[in-house]
Amino acid sequence: MNWEDECYLLSKRKFKENANIINVFSQNKGKVSGLVYGGNSRKIRNYLQLSNKLFVVHNSKNENKIGYFKTELVKPISPLYFNDKKRTTALISLCSILNILLPESQPNENIYKSFEEFINSINFKNWIILYIFFEINLIKELGYDPNLNKYQNSLSDLNEIKKIKIDTFTYEVPTYLILRKIPNKISSVLIKKSLLFTRSIIQNRFFLPNNLPFPKSRIHLENYFI
Repeated sequence: MNWEDECYLLSKRKFKENANIINVFSQNKGKVSGLVYGGNSRKIRNYLQLSNKLFVVHNSKNENKIGYFKTELVKPISPLYFNDKKRTTALISLCSILNILLPESQPNENIYKSFEEFINSINFKNWIILYIFFEINLIKELGYDPNLNKYQNSLSDLNEIKKIKIDTFTYEVPTYLILRKIPNKISSVLIKKSLLFTRSIIQNRFFLPNNLPFPKSRIHLENYFI
């Protein structure tokens, strides 16, 4: 199968002396793996960084075997935040979660657009809230709805925390997530509670039942907020 598209780099690993196996996320093709020859050369290595937007040409003689990528940089993302540990960790976390949970070669336009919207908003002041809402949307797109809407009528304060039982688990959920409204100001405590909530849902629904390793970068992200 031969195709070309703009994609985001989700993962890479060294393969032999001068090649990499990469996973990219394409709007039209979903998550796709491929070999990049020369991937360890200085020119290519410098832009094969997680979350960077690439233009790829994919060639494969057999759809049951891994294909080959020719890559070009479209837009650098991760290098812009090398000196920002929080944002860098968030990018690594998102790429890692998508790389593990997305099925191979199954397009999901909603997840792609939501991911791209976050990437384009990561320089905003409230980027961490947008990250949290991305995870909530991802949970729904992957097939599970925690059904927070049913608790909205009894709430008004965006800065409270409500205990909610979902399935067999009890979670502490910041009310702004239930109301789906972004507060003007938010404390680090609420941010951490939010990250704990979405992480717990993702772990309990997708990682633990399938014995999948949970990305350490996602836990590191929480630890930046006390």
